[in-house]
Amino acid sequence: MLTVTPTTETFVAEVTGIDLTRPLTPEAAAQIDAAMDTYAALVFRDQALDDAQQRALGEALGTIEATRATVDAEKSRLKDKTLNDISNLAPDGSILAADARRRMFNLGNQLWHSDSSFKAIPAKYSMLHARVIPPKGAPTEVADMRAAWDALDPEMQEKIRDLVCEHSLLYSRQLLGFTEFTEAERASFAPVQQRLVRYLPSTGRRSLYLSSHIGRIVGWQVPEALALIRDLMEHATERRFVYSHQWRVNDLLMWDNRTTMHRARPFDDKKYPRDMRRVTIMDVASTLAQAA
Repeated sequence: MLTVTPTTETFVAEVTGIDLTRPLTPEAAAQIDAAMDTYAALVFRDQALDDAQQRALGEALGTIEATRATVDAEKSRLKDKTLNDISNLAPDGSILAADARRRMFNLGNQLWHSDSSFKAIPAKYSMLHARVIPPKGAPTEVADMRAAWDALDPEMQEKIRDLVCEHSLLYSRQLLGFTEFTEAERASFAPVQQRLVRYLPSTGRRSLYLSSHIGRIVGWQVPEALALIRDLMEHATERRFVYSHQWRVNDLLMWDNRTTMHRARPFDDKKYPRDMRRVTIMDVASTLAQAA
């Protein structure tokens, strides 16, 4: 029997009584959806998933994203194209070189972001599974964007409620000085527009839709826009809104990209391997097509 137990953070719960290596029933999928509405992140411990089982879990909960958003995607070590390789490993299984292009690009995962906010139809759920973890460091932090919205004063809520932002991987990677994109990658990562504030009909709650991928606010001068985004990011990532997940092998952490941001934290990635694999579920439409 599936049991959902809140953690000390009000927006995170641990789920027990379910074996995710087995096909997910419609009833269990509905329970997980309901739990994701109540909370914003779920922890499933001791789930020894292989790639096919992780993909099946994603398919039971929605439509899996068809494309990977990374550089050198054609060089991925994963044969299953529905999984994202969130690791520091080369195709031969060795640790990426310190100056490897993909390692430089992946450092952007340490910035606060929402998965696939740079796609016309952004992500709904992300499911990150731990296969190999380093002996120290590398937690994943998740921030509750519903609580961050609720804590804004009414004047700020009114000011930003109807704003539209441009998101792109080009913007987030440029924050770290990574600009070595091919012309094909620049075309693939062209900016898309998303609402700054989202409304979720299933819960009746609003949420900030922030990300390091934001580079502009439509109709605003860029310096003024980025100053506002920086202020909102600082507010939304105050410790009172943040959960830090300390990984164990075979943990699966699921979060709702509509209502959270997340980031990876550093570890000695030139010495220790870290093998994490993510399945990402698409939302149903662009935020611009959804209710304001």
